Amino acid sequence: MKAKGVERVRLDYSGCLKERVGSAGLGRGDIRLGCRAAAFAMRRLRQGLDAGQYGFDAILDDRRMIAASVREGQRLARLADVLIVNGIGGSALGPLALQSAMRPQKRRLIALDNVDPEGFAAKLAGLDPKRTAVDVITKSGSTAETMANLLILLKWMERALGPRHVHHWTATTDPKKGDLLVLARRLGIPALAIPENVGGRFSVLTPVGLLPAAFLGLDVAALVDGARLMRRHCWSAPPEKNVGVLGVVLLYLLATRRQRSIQVLMPYADGLLQFADWYRQLWAESLGKRVDRRGRKVETGQTPVTSLGATDQHSQVQLYMEGPQDKVVTFLEVERFRKEVAIPKAHADLASLGYLGGRSLGELLAAEKRGTEIALTAAGRPNFTYRLPTINEHVLGQLIYLFEFQTAIAGELYGINAFDQPGVEAGKVAAFALMGRKGYEAKAAELRQAAHQPRAVV
Repeated sequence: MKAKGVERVRLDYSGCLKERVGSAGLGRGDIRLGCRAAAFAMRRLRQGLDAGQYGFDAILDDRRMIAASVREGQRLARLADVLIVNGIGGSALGPLALQSAMRPQKRRLIALDNVDPEGFAAKLAGLDPKRTAVDVITKSGSTAETMANLLILLKWMERALGPRHVHHWTATTDPKKGDLLVLARRLGIPALAIPENVGGRFSVLTPVGLLPAAFLGLDVAALVDGARLMRRHCWSAPPEKNVGVLGVVLLYLLATRRQRSIQVLMPYADGLLQFADWYRQLWAESLGKRVDRRGRKVETGQTPVTSLGATDQHSQVQLYMEGPQDKVVTFLEVERFRKEVAIPKAHADLASLGYLGGRSLGELLAAEKRGTEIALTAAGRPNFTYRLPTINEHVLGQLIYLFEFQTAIAGELYGINAFDQPGVEAGKVAAFALMGRKGYEAKAAELRQAAHQPRAVV
């Protein structure tokens, strides 16, 4: 479908209907009722958005923030060919997803999203600090992994560049608090703000993702415009004609009514695999909750799994086709690739070659996807497809908003807070205590006591 001359992401959910996949599927009446529930969920979410509790929607209208992100990304691009994204989780997954999808040629990102010493050393090996910039990203301003890498990078850059190394840095963090903000001011490093009401996994359309996008030379305006287009659609289209509403209703009903506790996100495009990794964090961290908003124990959430077509047809699809009846497969299909590769006609007398000559790799990939879809449907395995007209900034912006919207609506349907992460925070606190951070002495004593408990080790 087109809107103002621009093609929109479409949804084909035929493979989720009971008439196609049998008892594992959903009746049209089930979907209508689910859409009504989603309409109530949208009203509750709208109240939270309008009250400023959640900011992922309003950031699309913050033109000052968008312009500042672009300026800073372009400033760093004049100094460097490589931008080190020093962040973890949502601080790295969004920028990496944009780079992987758009395949920029002039500049590149390297993410320091772990503290594996061998991995860290390998990523820095061969880099020229004089042509490298660093973007330190942490919403809290105190993430242990990010701050450890920061200390190492400071020494590495200063040794090569001397006092002027600070010109190669920027910080992306909370606008009012946190040690990273203090350090940025101390060193004279520019600091861009992540809005206080936007969590890391919802932050790709803030400076977290927009600054790296601008560094890479991507069309940030098109990225944001795509998100705005999808926002208009999600909030204005009738529920049963609404890609955002229908997509989340399908996943919610299949999880709660058909015991489909695992969602497999399977793009048929190499460039979208890291986008699937970004989505995996968004869906898992938002919906995996022990208690609901009333404090009742629910232990809810649908497990997201990433898979790549056609590669994983030879790795995982056997399980999806004949294994436990606990999965729904979500395909991402690209209708027009930016580049095509022809398959030459040769050795046509050989059966395994003759039929391929004169076709293209894009045609073969489309046939592989369609064949997997047909086979899953025939086997009674629910599946649905998001059809992307192509891969560009506008389409990526659409997908980002679409999935953030669906995640927020899913939280309302499950009755949980989709915007916190208490399970992650518990692990952070334990790590602080184990490393001797000031203020965590009581937790450290508790952990030392636990260390004396018997362990099962062979």
